[in-house]
Amino acid sequence: MLALSMGGFGIGTTEFVAMGLLPEIAHGFDVTEPVAGHVISAYALGVVIGAPTIAALSARVPRKTLLIALMIAFTLGNALAVFAPTYEILIAARFVAGLPHGAYFGVAALVAAELAPAGKRAKAVAQVMLGLSVANVVGVPLASVVGQHFGWRSAFAIVTVLGACTIAALARWLPVMRSMPASSPRAELGALRRSQVWLTLAVGMVGFGGMFAVYTYISTTLTDVAGLPVLLVPLGLMVYGIGMVVGNLVGGRIADRALIPGMFAMLAAVAVVMALFVVAVRNPYSAMVLVFLVGASGAALVPALQTRLMDVAEGAQNLAASLNHAALNVANAGGAWLGGLVIAAGFGYTAPAAVGALLAIAGLAIFGVAMLLQRRTTAEERVVVAVH
Repeated sequence: MLALSMGGFGIGTTEFVAMGLLPEIAHGFDVTEPVAGHVISAYALGVVIGAPTIAALSARVPRKTLLIALMIAFTLGNALAVFAPTYEILIAARFVAGLPHGAYFGVAALVAAELAPAGKRAKAVAQVMLGLSVANVVGVPLASVVGQHFGWRSAFAIVTVLGACTIAALARWLPVMRSMPASSPRAELGALRRSQVWLTLAVGMVGFGGMFAVYTYISTTLTDVAGLPVLLVPLGLMVYGIGMVVGNLVGGRIADRALIPGMFAMLAAVAVVMALFVVAVRNPYSAMVLVFLVGASGAALVPALQTRLMDVAEGAQNLAASLNHAALNVANAGGAWLGGLVIAAGFGYTAPAAVGALLAIAGLAIFGVAMLLQRRTTAEERVVVAVH
C-alpha cells in the first residue's frame, strides 16, 4: 500500500506543481504566462487520452508489470521535462507524463481493493489516493519552493527521483496478483456499453467540478476577498491540502459502510459547503475554515466514485476505474472554465463557489437518475426470474 501511495504522491506533485511555477517556466522559454499555461493543459490532455487507451490495450498485462511500466513512463516523461531544450519539447514531455496518470490510479485502486480485507475496499482505495492528497500538503509546496530558488527544472527533477523510488518500491513490495484474472481489450471496452458506468462518470465530471472552480482562483480569492496577506496564501493552500487528506480518509470509511447513501450525503455536503463559501469567504478566519471544508468535501467523493465504478463495471474494471481520473480531469478543466466565465462576467471571485454549489446539485440529480434506473433494472430482472 505504501508503494502504491508513493506513486500517487509523485503524480499529484507533478500535476499541480506546474501551476505555481508558470512565471519561471514562461521566463525560461521567453513566452507569456498564458502560453506557459499550456503545460498544464498538455498534462490534462495526456490523462484524458491515456486513461482509456492504456487501460483497454493493457488488459492482458499482469497488474504488477503494468504498474511498474506505467511508473517508468511517468518517470521518463518528467526526466524529459528536466532536460527539455525547447518549449515544444516541454509540452511533449508533460503530455507523456500525463498519459499513465489515469491508468496508474485505476489499476492501483483495483489492486488495493483486491488486497484489502472484506468490507474494507473503499478504505484501501482511499489509501492509494492518500498519496495524491498528501502531495498537495507536502510535495507541491516543497517542489514549488525548490523550483523558485533553483529553477523550475529542479522541481521536475524531484518528481523524477520520486518516480524512480516508486519503481523500486513496487518491484520490491507489490505481490504478483495471481488472484486477479487477465481481461481483454474487447471485455474492457464493454464498460462503455453500460449506462451505470457513464452515469457514474457524469457524477464525477459534474459534481466534482465545483472543487476545481474554487481551487483554480483560490489565491486571488483569499487576498482580494478574504483580505489575507499574500505571504499567507501558501498557508491557505496547505489548509486546502490538509482538508483533502482528511476528506479522503473519511470518504473511504463512509463508502465502505454505506456507499450509495454516502455518495448522496457527500454530494449534498459539497453543495452546502460551496454555498457557505460564498458568504463566509469575506472574513479571513471563516475563509480558512471553508477552504479546509472545500478540500475535504471534494476529496471525500473520490474513493466513493472509484468504488462505485468498480461495482458497476463487472468484467471491465480496468477501463472503468481508469476513466474515473479522466472524468476528474474533465471536471478540472470544466470547473476552471466555468469559474473564469462568471468572474469575467463581473460576478466577482465568490461566484465560482456558487457555480460549484449548482454543479454539486446537478451531480446529485444525475446520481438520483442512476439509482432510479438501477432499481428499475433490478425490478425487471426479478420479474424475469420469477416468470422462469
